[in-house]
Order: sequence, then structure tokens, then C-alpha cells
Amino acid sequence: MNHSSPLNENPDPNQASQCVKVFVQRDYSDGTMIKFQNRFPAELEDKIERQAFEYTINQMNAYFMEAEEASCGTYCEGCIACLTAYLMYMCVQTHFEKCLRKIAKFVVEQNERVYQPRGLLLTNPVDRGLRVIEITILDQAVVPRT
Repeated sequence: MNHSSPLNENPDPNQASQCVKVFVQRDYSDGTMIKFQNRFPAELEDKIERQAFEYTINQMNAYFMEAEEASCGTYCEGCIACLTAYLMYMCVQTHFEKCLRKIAKFVVEQNERVYQPRGLLLTNPVDRGLRVIEITILDQAVVPRT
């Protein structure tokens, strides 16, 4: 299996936009909470190990579960925000924002360690409106329809 990336460490966004993309859809089976399907896409066969893919999706789902978790801290955060006419948010990041930063860091880490060496690029789901996780296959160009 060839794990070399034709686009070095930082893929050109224009070149990546002309490559084949695989989308991992949201999983609404448990309601509207942010959760993605961990079904292995056939397009990624021979490109990445199933366990590595499932680890990425499961870890992202765990981060999103943590972000949406109601706790005493998030309750107090909401009460203080209300009492300060939400001016608090000019100085402090919310629990949800902190979790989104963790996810962004995790995506960068996964790209460096797992995806880019295999010719793939994982896109942060926040960049796609939390609707899908986009995985770009960097060594496969889109075939134009005729």
C-alpha cells in the first residue's frame, strides 16, 4: 500500500478542491445531538485501516458528546452569562467553544499522523456546518462528466 502524499505537508486548497471527496454523514438515530456515522466508506478501502478510521470518528463523537454535556459548570456558565447581559462572552470562551478547539486540534493531529501520509485530508466538520466529515482523497482527481 502506497502511503505517500503527492501534496506534501500542506495541501494546496485549489488542488484539494479538484480531488475526490468522501463524506461521513451525521447520525440522527439518537436525536439531533452531534454524532457522525462510523460506517467505513467503501471509497477508503485500501487507503486507510478500518481501525484508524473508526478511532477518528469515535473520538470526534466523544468530543462532541462532551461539548453538549450539561453539567453544573455549564449551568453556572449560562447563569453568569445571563446576569452579565452576556458580556462575559467577550472575555471568556464557552465550554462548547473549548471543545470545538479540542476537535480542531485533534483534526490537525490526525491529518499529520494518519491521513496525510496516506494521501488523504480530513476536514474539520465545523468547516462543513457540522453536517458531514469530509475526507479528500488527494491522489484521485475528479473525473469530469461529459
